[in-house]
Amino acid sequence: MVEEFVVRTTHLLFAAIWAGSVFYVAFVVLPLARDGEFNTTKPLEAISGKLTTISRVSALVLLLTGARLAQTGYTVDSLLGSANGHLVLTMVALWLLLAALVEIGAKRLESGLNGKKLREPAANVLGLYRVAAVVGIALLVVGGAITTGLAASL
Repeated sequence: MVEEFVVRTTHLLFAAIWAGSVFYVAFVVLPLARDGEFNTTKPLEAISGKLTTISRVSALVLLLTGARLAQTGYTVDSLLGSANGHLVLTMVALWLLLAALVEIGAKRLESGLNGKKLREPAANVLGLYRVAAVVGIALLVVGGAITTGLAASL
């Protein structure tokens, strides 16, 4: 019981940190950079690097804690044959998509910043990061549905 609480809480905290970080970059940092509020590329380079680290650590923690939760709570049949199992599989797909979007966005931003441009690279990746933010929100919604047992009650 305590182990499940710790694993589930860790899982949800890292999901929230990851999704929140992506959301903040997509809706606060990149619009500021696009609008010329930064005088140098250094802050954006640092923020992008930190977001990439948060993304990679969170993805790893979510993989480990999610595998543990699936191992103790699901069988192959229940993953493939129940509404909650389908939500878990949806969550895995969203997890992979969020990780890919952040990695692609970071590489594109880094490439643009290497040319010492600021506004253009920020504008170019803004849409990608906003899609990533929506995926992060969807991850949290699916996590809430799983945690509360919403699918089982429908």
